[in-house]
Amino acid sequence: MYKNYKVVVNTAAGRRRYMQYLIPYIVASPIVDRYDIWVNTHNGADIEFFKQIAEKFPVVNLVWQPDGVVNGNESINAFYKACVEPETIYFKLDDDVVWMEPGLIEKMVQFRVENPHYFLVTPLVINNSLSTYLLQVAGKIRLDQYYFAESSHPIFWKNGFFASALHLWFIQNYLKTGKWNELHIGKKEMGMTRFSINAVLWFGDEMRKMGGKVPGDDEEYLSCIYPTLQGVSNAWNGDAIVAHFAFFTQREELDRMGILEKYGDFCIENWAKDPLMKKISDAVQAIMQDVESRRAQLESVPSPYKRVPPRKIPYACIKKFIPKTVLEFLREQRLRNRKTGFIIK
Repeated sequence: MYKNYKVVVNTAAGRRRYMQYLIPYIVASPIVDRYDIWVNTHNGADIEFFKQIAEKFPVVNLVWQPDGVVNGNESINAFYKACVEPETIYFKLDDDVVWMEPGLIEKMVQFRVENPHYFLVTPLVINNSLSTYLLQVAGKIRLDQYYFAESSHPIFWKNGFFASALHLWFIQNYLKTGKWNELHIGKKEMGMTRFSINAVLWFGDEMRKMGGKVPGDDEEYLSCIYPTLQGVSNAWNGDAIVAHFAFFTQREELDRMGILEKYGDFCIENWAKDPLMKKISDAVQAIMQDVESRRAQLESVPSPYKRVPPRKIPYACIKKFIPKTVLEFLREQRLRNRKTGFIIK
């Protein structure tokens, strides 16, 4: 609870490889009344991980897809129908948010209460196109040229080389040094524009006005269409920071560079210094190890959901049929042909 508001965190899940680093932040927060894990996957090992997490931590509540169908992002909308409780603040976090500054949840809930006129509020997100734009115009990061503001920017959103450089810049200069507060930029309003909703808060009473019905692309509707129709804006709390691992366009390069492991090592090392966080982290890691030891068996378990017939294989998926040596050659060619140095400082 926070000032008579119930606090509910939720995550569309998901992938245990990321959530092992997200869950400790949430279950350790003294103001979180409930953590809803939206089970939006067919993967039996991930589902078993979520089940054990719910058994271990009473604050965790598993929410099953209401229509009994899972189809990636397209089956997420139905979960919003339950996010309409009165006097409740919802904090939706992507499953691959892999780091939060200390007290982030409390800081964001306070910001939400103190700024009720915005529809969505969000922290400053490392690896979020418009958050990167804000860092650029605020002079917090120096790039080789000016990059414009767009949620699906070809560099800020799509480019894995840039994302890797951005994460390394943050980890080396601000995370390991403990100086992330030097990136704080204050409150920033936005309106009539889409942004990636990696970490957003809303009031249940406001979502109730639309009956929890989120048509089409939930990101487009919630960040842009609905607030525009209502004549309201959204806002960043630029004095609160989280790190978001990857968009699908970036994941291959970030995995190659071991970025997730760098965040994981940092989190576990720092949690070891705090008895409560160490206890939670150790429990999560024990569950991870148990699930991994039975992964093949668990992944062979039939899904509890109906499956949607797969679409025609997109061009991007053809790469799985190409020999790794060829893919590496093409990657090196792209790297050599890159026309920008990206981050200067």
